[in-house]
Amino acid sequence: MSNDTPIAAQDNPLLLCEGLPPFDQIEAEHVLPAITQLLTELEQDLKTLEAEVQPTWTGLVEPLEQLGDRLSWSWGIIGHLMGVKNSPELREAYEAGQPKVVEFINRLSQSRPIYDAYKQLQQSPDWSQLDPAQKRIVESAIRDAELSGVGLTGEAKKRFNQIQLELANLSTQFSNHVLDATKAFNILLTNPKEVAGLPPSLLSLAAQAARAVGEKDSTPEHGPWLMTLDIPCFGPFMQHSQRRDLREKLYRAYISRASEGEFDNTDIIDRILELRKEEAKLLGFETYAEASLASKMAPTVSAVETLQEQLRQASFDQATAELDTLKTFAQEQGSEENSDLKHWDVSFWAERQREAKFDITDEQLRPYFPLPQVLDGLFNLINRLFGVTVTAADGQAPVWQDDVRYFQVANEQGEPIAHFYLDPYSRPAEKRGGAWMDECLGRAQFRRGDTVKTRLPVAYLICNQTPPVDGKPSLMTFREVETLFHEFGHGLQHMLTQVDYAGAAGINNVEWDAVELPSQFMENWCYDRQTLMGMAKHYETGESLPEEYYQKLLAARTYMSGSAMLRQLHFGMVDMELHHNYEPGGSEQVKQVRDRIAKTTTVLPPLPEDSFLCSFGHIFAGGYSAGYYSYKWAEVLSADAFSAFEEAGLENDAAIRETGRRFRDTVLALGGSQHPMEVFKSFRGREPSTEALLRHSGLKAEV
Repeated sequence: MSNDTPIAAQDNPLLLCEGLPPFDQIEAEHVLPAITQLLTELEQDLKTLEAEVQPTWTGLVEPLEQLGDRLSWSWGIIGHLMGVKNSPELREAYEAGQPKVVEFINRLSQSRPIYDAYKQLQQSPDWSQLDPAQKRIVESAIRDAELSGVGLTGEAKKRFNQIQLELANLSTQFSNHVLDATKAFNILLTNPKEVAGLPPSLLSLAAQAARAVGEKDSTPEHGPWLMTLDIPCFGPFMQHSQRRDLREKLYRAYISRASEGEFDNTDIIDRILELRKEEAKLLGFETYAEASLASKMAPTVSAVETLQEQLRQASFDQATAELDTLKTFAQEQGSEENSDLKHWDVSFWAERQREAKFDITDEQLRPYFPLPQVLDGLFNLINRLFGVTVTAADGQAPVWQDDVRYFQVANEQGEPIAHFYLDPYSRPAEKRGGAWMDECLGRAQFRRGDTVKTRLPVAYLICNQTPPVDGKPSLMTFREVETLFHEFGHGLQHMLTQVDYAGAAGINNVEWDAVELPSQFMENWCYDRQTLMGMAKHYETGESLPEEYYQKLLAARTYMSGSAMLRQLHFGMVDMELHHNYEPGGSEQVKQVRDRIAKTTTVLPPLPEDSFLCSFGHIFAGGYSAGYYSYKWAEVLSADAFSAFEEAGLENDAAIRETGRRFRDTVLALGGSQHPMEVFKSFRGREPSTEALLRHSGLKAEV
């Protein structure tokens, strides 16, 4: 077949451009031919549209949505597989296709005829006929075009596009380096003394990891055990290992990931910051942070800084007191090493103190949280709050991995309204860390001739919890339960939207710093008696979580909350400083910026070799650049939203249902069709307050 012969869709699954992705057919070799052909076709479609564009909804917005939809279908699948099924072949294909995609996106977002048509639509008599959601989509499109350089010409435009291309490439490199550096480090432990204190769940995981690298006789009881920097291994190891020397070894490896050798991200960070600053200046902003906030809920950098400082003041003294108490506790345990608490000791002693204080451990709780039961509890809650029913639909959609599940969501009448995939388990060799929700298909109405068809939303829900080991189901830590609820909250906003315009359905067109509202809101329900007791049953005996455990969980909720709050503020303030005040190439290095901010945002200063920024994918390879503050910004909204249920009375089923339906009809249904402040006010009846967040965190506002 010659290169210029179009490939038929049936010969390349990535060219179908509609329906569920055929994951059972897609190979890395499909990527480049599909993207090359698709972009050629889309370029032609765009040229035709530019030549014939009408400044009307049907003559401009609808054809553009269809054009964008085809690209996001194909490229979205490839991006998804990069996160969950990474391989050298896929990487190579992705990196070859990415520049072409970025180039086309720039071309589309900088199209002057399209931009002019949007502006004409705004001035035309048709404008008054559009509903508020349509108007907001048009206004956002104009703003996004301006932020994408539509107003640039000549050298400035050329330079802007070069920057976009280089940034996309650097972001992919950054992410790959973190994955590779995490994968490159492991320790094979062979002596039982080396695993003293480690819980059975970690020994099983480590034995399984050892078998995967050729230690075929490894058992949880006798080893050998492979320890890695993957979070399901690293986290419990730091909490439980009695070997201080090994904790130190793992900790130092973890904080220096991707900071040296072939996977070093140091220069990439400098280059990213330099390019972002240059990009912002080209667009007429002083800093990248200002450019970033132009499309966010927070009105200004100073508004973000004010909130962060308010929360910092409310948490700093408590975090200091928490560390002092921890030091005293460690010293009381009588070992001389405890007189000087190091970074690799904090998790260990915090876990011992938690056990002593609340007499409860992750390991005691795990047997009560097998994944299938947690899912049942989550689905029962969703039904109670929002009136929707989730049922298994495994086998109705191809999946990328055998243990990926597929589910249907139905409304009160039993009609399907959405679907989602769940990929719950950690696979460090091919799946990036963390947890996320992503869009597979968005809700949208499409015109096909005379008929209008509504496409139902489909979500990807991805977690990285401990997989089933040695015949046991996946037994979850309580934090993993919270993470699942969190990601499902994002999924709910995507799946329960009632907006039929693709540009504002679900999470589309929702300001980035409001996107975490539904997800953080859902975490609160993990502590709700009815929800928790309904799902926490011992996987072998079926007995419910003992009442004393529940009370201890509640008491432990605010344990070290000052430290947890301060940690998030540290990340957010470093991010904002790097994107607002830092001068790339100036006298202060990136690491020095972080160390300077650490003086007021950490109570145990970072070690000299701490290079956490080199693995800070959120801001260098994700969407959180000059936006990490969003977690706290949205947490104010989510805590306040949950307090509406507390005020209704968590035991009052009728009031909870009524409040739940109101939350569904506003926060979850309206998507990006209104400004998030208006959406919040329509649910809560007023603007948000920080009171609930500080109360839930066990912190008091500074008087």
